[in-house]
Amino acid sequence: MDVLPLVALVAASTVIAGAARRTPVAAPLLLVTAGLLASFVPGVPDYVLDPQVVLPLLLPPLLHLAALDASYLDLRANARSVALLSVGYVLFATVAVGLLAHLLVPGLPLTAALVLGAVVAPPDAVGATAVARRLRLPHRITTILQGESLVNDATAITAYRVALGAAVGASAGWAEGAGEFALAALGGVGVGLLLMVPLHWLRIHLRDALLQNTLSLLIPFVAYAAAEQVHASGVLAVVVVGLYLGHRRWQVDFATRLQEEAVWKMVAFVLESTVFLLIGLQLTYVLRGLGHLGAGRALGYAAVVFVCVVAVRYVWVFPATFLPRALSARIRAREPEVTWKGVVIVGWAGMRGVVSLAIAFSIPLVTLAGDPFPARNLILFLTFTTVIGTLVVQGLTLPALIRALRLPQPDAQAETLAEAQAQNQASGAADDRLDELLQDRRNALPEPLEQRLRTVLERRRNSVWERLGSVNEITGETADTTYRRLAGELIETERTVFVRLRDERRIDDEMMRTLLRRLDLEEAAAYREEDEDG
Repeated sequence: MDVLPLVALVAASTVIAGAARRTPVAAPLLLVTAGLLASFVPGVPDYVLDPQVVLPLLLPPLLHLAALDASYLDLRANARSVALLSVGYVLFATVAVGLLAHLLVPGLPLTAALVLGAVVAPPDAVGATAVARRLRLPHRITTILQGESLVNDATAITAYRVALGAAVGASAGWAEGAGEFALAALGGVGVGLLLMVPLHWLRIHLRDALLQNTLSLLIPFVAYAAAEQVHASGVLAVVVVGLYLGHRRWQVDFATRLQEEAVWKMVAFVLESTVFLLIGLQLTYVLRGLGHLGAGRALGYAAVVFVCVVAVRYVWVFPATFLPRALSARIRAREPEVTWKGVVIVGWAGMRGVVSLAIAFSIPLVTLAGDPFPARNLILFLTFTTVIGTLVVQGLTLPALIRALRLPQPDAQAETLAEAQAQNQASGAADDRLDELLQDRRNALPEPLEQRLRTVLERRRNSVWERLGSVNEITGETADTTYRRLAGELIETERTVFVRLRDERRIDDEMMRTLLRRLDLEEAAAYREEDEDG
């Protein structure tokens, strides 16, 4: 295996994604565009998506990270809406697109057309999460999009297997296919439920941050492989395990959490960047596969399928949102009011991605009877154009659509107030606990150290409230921001001295690293983490 093309792919995707973070354009769009252009450059290797790599090696970690970051409680509160999109919509889109393709393309069997429908049905998990984070959508919309992205791949992959079995002659009928669908879904959830508790037990009992994070990296692959081994949904197994571990992440020690967050951010950045660049690089391979089929006719089919994919989502989301509310007083009482603007955004945030392409590339060349698979190359082309079309058209216009609809933005002042109240309650409880502990003679401390503990508590209690206060007339900073900036200056001064002392050989490198790590931890505590996503 030639390693250089792989290194070049990862390096190029990282550079482009890094550059995108300094522009208003979303990284996936720049990466896909760069891939499209690079695919025509002489000397660029053929990067053909291998479903044996994408599905078991790239999809599990990306889904696992999305599940870790998702809120189990929010998903449970919006379970009906999430299920209608991640299961109901995917099945509806599979049938609708399949029927249209069957009528549109002469000689395309219905079973093969349904394969295409299942392939292009699921919106991309990475794209949906990235959109929600970058555009700061209302909380409920974000939760619904994230929840949909966690489960819809499992629905689409299972529907694809059922349709493929019928297309190649491996399935006895649609009733058997429906049974396989149910078993795969229930089996995936069951495997996840069986694995989540022992895996969490391992995480909290290893007591070594390095070992715990090594386990963390292995968990999505273990869950996926275990489910696939028993012909269940590996995607659902990964999601169930990830939701459980994310909900109980607080039980893991702080060193593991800090290290885990940094590791997974790096993994997600590299994988997401590489995936979107790979999508664009498929263009020349897909075009070569068209063969005798004219480009004009193929593009005509692609335009119709793209419009159908976009329209079908709206045909589903509007009735699925408003009809249950109109028929059920219980739903109206339990769930918050929804507006047509939010439904428009959910409908437009349906970008397709690498999962659709990977599934399409896994279509076999021949049926069980030895005949060529019907219109396989056309299905690849239509999948590719649908993915590119939704990423470019919907991805580029979604920010403008959100601005035009003037959706209410999250109330930063209210969020800060809620944070301050929570911190105040926690600090008060800690202060009471400190009084209780200091009454025990075994916990006696000199006055300066006792005061230091109380100062730390007071600092944490006040820091959030200070962000609500007035700003400096000259700099525009809050008191908390100024405090953190000055703390950073002082820490940097100490850091410079430690390095100078090392260079003068007055301390050795090991001592310098120990002192610098202590400063790093203090700096991390002084600074609130800024969200760099997008």
